[in-house]
Amino acid sequence: MRRGIATDAHRDCPGAASRGEAPATGPFLPSHDRAGPAAPGDTRPPSRAPPAPADGTLTEPVIDFADMRRRVGVGPTGDILEVIAGWPAAEQERARRVLAEIEREALERMRLMGGVVELCAELDRRGVPRALVTRNVKASVDHLHAHHFPLPPFAPAISRECGYAFKPSPEALLACAAEWGVDPAQVVMIGDSAKDDVASGRRAGAFTILLDSYGRYAGGAGGEELRDLAGTEAEPHHVAADMAEVRRILLEEFELPGGGEEPCRG
Repeated sequence: MRRGIATDAHRDCPGAASRGEAPATGPFLPSHDRAGPAAPGDTRPPSRAPPAPADGTLTEPVIDFADMRRRVGVGPTGDILEVIAGWPAAEQERARRVLAEIEREALERMRLMGGVVELCAELDRRGVPRALVTRNVKASVDHLHAHHFPLPPFAPAISRECGYAFKPSPEALLACAAEWGVDPAQVVMIGDSAKDDVASGRRAGAFTILLDSYGRYAGGAGGEELRDLAGTEAEPHHVAADMAEVRRILLEEFELPGGGEEPCRG
């Protein structure tokens, strides 16, 4: 049985050919939801494949989003890309140029999260495919693979240009599962946002690991309490403080294949 892991961000844009369309530019567009998986507490589901987001999961967060809002001209509330999508065409184009400049600046400061290479090497050794789902542009994904990630690329690596709906829509995650030929219930979504990554995983029917590297969900200082997520689609099945704990959870709580299989990534 095929298995895989999806992280929050390489074969580009899975499903575009089967949909009979070229990958769209700009934000992800379509959206559809599915029922979430069983409640947290279920143990050792049979097989996995992880997708993950990039900024904050695979790489350390380096973008100052308050500064981004100021430079783009978006107010303090609302999703930046969704707000921009409602602007006139000329304003959208100006905003996209500003976003591209900010993202180019971020490339110079890109650094992998500790433990990412070790975790991915373990998945490769066990033949577990891995994908990347990110709002970043393809240039950022290419930079990650070319300059910071010494292993084979994530496949698929879904970037902003691919035309899928933004998380918490499960569409990109479902595309990863379809690309691998696995049921979404055999996928683990790893990400640092409960409302986006965890909710996306649950809507797809996947299992979820919330990476809380900076104590965002420990409460205090404006943070969220994990207990406040209980019973919602943002409640993760597991929580990890770092990539070493993600690795432990995957090895102890899920039935991954052994180390003798050849890696398979689509």
